[in-house]
Amino acid sequence: MIKQPLKGMNDFLPKDARLRDYMISQILKVYHSFGYDRIYTPAIEDIANIDNKEGGDNQKLIFKILKRGEKLEEAIANEDYTKLSDMGLRYDLTLPLTRFYSNNKANLPPISKFIQIDRVYRAERPQRGRDREFIQCDIDVIGDSSCNREIELITATSRALLEFPIGEFFIRVNNRQVLRAVLLSFGFLSENLDSVCISLDKLDKIGPDGVANELRENDYSEEAISKLYEFISKPVTLDDVKALLKDNENFAVLENVINGSNDLSNNKYEVVYDFTLVRGQGYYTGCVFEIASKKFGGTIGGGGRYDNLIGKFTGQDTPAVGFSIGFERLYTILKDINFEVPTTKKLAIIYKNSYIEAFKFADSYRESYEVSLFDFPKKIGKLLNRLETEGYQAYIIFDENNTTNDLNVIESNI
Repeated sequence: MIKQPLKGMNDFLPKDARLRDYMISQILKVYHSFGYDRIYTPAIEDIANIDNKEGGDNQKLIFKILKRGEKLEEAIANEDYTKLSDMGLRYDLTLPLTRFYSNNKANLPPISKFIQIDRVYRAERPQRGRDREFIQCDIDVIGDSSCNREIELITATSRALLEFPIGEFFIRVNNRQVLRAVLLSFGFLSENLDSVCISLDKLDKIGPDGVANELRENDYSEEAISKLYEFISKPVTLDDVKALLKDNENFAVLENVINGSNDLSNNKYEVVYDFTLVRGQGYYTGCVFEIASKKFGGTIGGGGRYDNLIGKFTGQDTPAVGFSIGFERLYTILKDINFEVPTTKKLAIIYKNSYIEAFKFADSYRESYEVSLFDFPKKIGKLLNRLETEGYQAYIIFDENNTTNDLNVIESNI
């Protein structure tokens, strides 16, 4: 037998599990205060739902589940290797949410607000920050096309992050329709925009020259490339885009989201425009956003509007927008800074006689302490040392024949 977990999977010791539970409880507290309700969906979905172009690069990482019995044997016999699986593990929570909504729409309010905090699976090459099983933490609003929902999502997610000591962070925002309009104005063809955006997304890594060279390798219009190169050779501002697009309704949405979110931030974080922000999922249709930490670097959250996805199930377009905290990234940050979970005090009841009577006695302390019971050992000193190491603040030696039952404080753990 192999005692280690599979690569890309993790065991969590009690201290680590307590931190993860604390994170979930704090996030839920904030999200519930904004009127969101938690739901659960299965980890396994029909392969037709998750193996489609909407998932972007994540589709290459699906854990597919083989058919069983005669159906599998038939597919192998027919050498139809594209039909060996009929199910797969979900790689995110957005696609399962859209199926859930489509299936339960009749029992849900016209504007529905959901929380999902659950495990997802990707066939990654395991490395730091990339596991095969991990938790995603999403909030979504379905049924409302107003950009006020983007503002709400950004504000709720930011306030959840403010529950943790991660230092300064900021939210980058873009709008895919605005980005497409800018690229079209430069002369790029509509059918090439996805490819152009992939190159543009690398601007911070390869610079304007690198972006232009990639586009030339794809034989795009030199005039369009030159206009884009000039545009991105300096930081692109909202005013730059506004001057280019004039009266564009999608730009008005983008501007309202950024200004409204900043107005609600109480100067505790900043919402900024990022012309190059694309995000990889194919289902985003409007505003997209990401959270970045100034102190720790990297992305710790992301999301956007996906108005066309539910319609693939129902045949009717339904507005939807969501934001996801990078739960595992946040967990890693808190671990790295040795964050200690605020807890109630731990009390040990060391009983000499009846366990049942000791249990009844322990119940009187449970509102103020986390209480554990221990049988009185032969060497009390060894047990007390262990209690100190495990963070107990106090102990009581309980003897039903002893009416004092004094509370003894463990000084080093106060």
